[in-house]
Amino acid sequence: MKVKYILVADGERHFRMALFTALTRLGHGVEMAEDGQEALAKFQDQKFDMVITDTKLKKLDGLSFIREIKKVRSDVPIIAMASGGAMDEAISAMREGAQDFLLKPFPAGVIEESLKRAFKNCDENELEVSGGANGSAGDFDRPIVAKSPIMERLLGLAVSLSGSSATVLLQGESGTGKELLARFIHRNSSRACGPFVAINCAGLPESLLESELFGHEKGAFTGALAKKPGKFDLADGGTLLLDEISEMDISLQAKLLRALQEGEIDPVGGKGPHKIDVRVIATTNRKLKAWVDEGRFRSDLFYRLNVMPFYIPALRERPEDIEVLAEHFVEKYAAINHKNINSLSSQAMDILKAHDWPGNIRELENTIARAVLMSRGDRIEAYDIFMDEAGFMLALEKNASGFSIQLKDNPDKSQIAHSDEDSADDFQSDSSVDDLPLMTITEMERCLIGKALNETSGNRTHAAKLLGISVRTLRNKLAEYRSDDSQSISAASG
Repeated sequence: MKVKYILVADGERHFRMALFTALTRLGHGVEMAEDGQEALAKFQDQKFDMVITDTKLKKLDGLSFIREIKKVRSDVPIIAMASGGAMDEAISAMREGAQDFLLKPFPAGVIEESLKRAFKNCDENELEVSGGANGSAGDFDRPIVAKSPIMERLLGLAVSLSGSSATVLLQGESGTGKELLARFIHRNSSRACGPFVAINCAGLPESLLESELFGHEKGAFTGALAKKPGKFDLADGGTLLLDEISEMDISLQAKLLRALQEGEIDPVGGKGPHKIDVRVIATTNRKLKAWVDEGRFRSDLFYRLNVMPFYIPALRERPEDIEVLAEHFVEKYAAINHKNINSLSSQAMDILKAHDWPGNIRELENTIARAVLMSRGDRIEAYDIFMDEAGFMLALEKNASGFSIQLKDNPDKSQIAHSDEDSADDFQSDSSVDDLPLMTITEMERCLIGKALNETSGNRTHAAKLLGISVRTLRNKLAEYRSDDSQSISAASG
């Protein structure tokens, strides 16, 4: 997780300081406030990436504080906190716009997991609109970048569901933006003022997933020290996203089916069911009908979810969107990295359009993020782009006439990869390379790895992801560099 600047509002000094310690140990910047008025003043004066607030604050109560900061910045993620006996406040906080809530007291490790959930919900695949069937970017808070006819029709159908509470099943490959479409449907529905709650069905074992979905009573199982509402309770009056629904254990599917059919849930250890009003959207990257045929998913639940089916096409099926997505990500990561980059060269765009993008939008975003880091000018050039090990890679080669661009593992793409002479001529006619230092590919590789580690504060996992390589490959490269450095020192000493 990248370093964030977090505002903590809590009237209990000891708990406030404990949070400060936990967050700073995670590497985040923290600002403290002891009451609602002080917290709101700080929020208005500074730009925070997140707010963590107790629901009971002096001078300005926690729920009012959440409402006020949502007026200033509707996109800021909020984690609400409440004591074990203040369940109503916690649920109300979620309805006001909090992404998560925590029951006090909680172990230090819980806050890290909550941060990850909140930032995932708010940051992953954050796309803005670029026209389309439904109007301009100003029509929605966070619409979708798309101009392909198939996506225009899909978004138009999603808007047509605005007055319905029917369950929705979103199917498509990983990285196509299923959760983003789910949020789009919620924002354009009659439930837009209600909460949007998401849960990853693959991220928890069956026993914990049941409790997370339906809640539990105090003493329902070992470790259940207090009553806890489930995601269905938190989403009451709004939308519940069941991400990766295909990974849910088949024994739990029966309880979910009953909740959908009867509109009521029964908490773990509870004395009886109670009514809920929730619109369910489920996502999967599987072909769910095939799983039904194989007995891996209940057929009755499938048909209950499949009232409004959507298939989100892979990026290779809508090539018209590659250009607008790439331009959007250039603008996004140029701003993040404080670079004056505003476009891509025609050669760079040709390379992007030639790739089949097995990782879909997520892979394209990572590729552009790397290119922005590599770029030394005011636009992305072809030599700034390279793909991960599983796809085709760009290699920079220094030769007598300058630089040439080759596409490895794609010799048939002659429109991009020419002979060495032609590539050098085309490249030099497209842009100047006078400002690039002369270095070998090995030197450039080492330089890029060092830059990625600097950008990620030394986190090897994040650096490897940014570079599009495995952590093992990164470790091997670093070991190789250390070995080379040791040999150079030994030689110099001798």
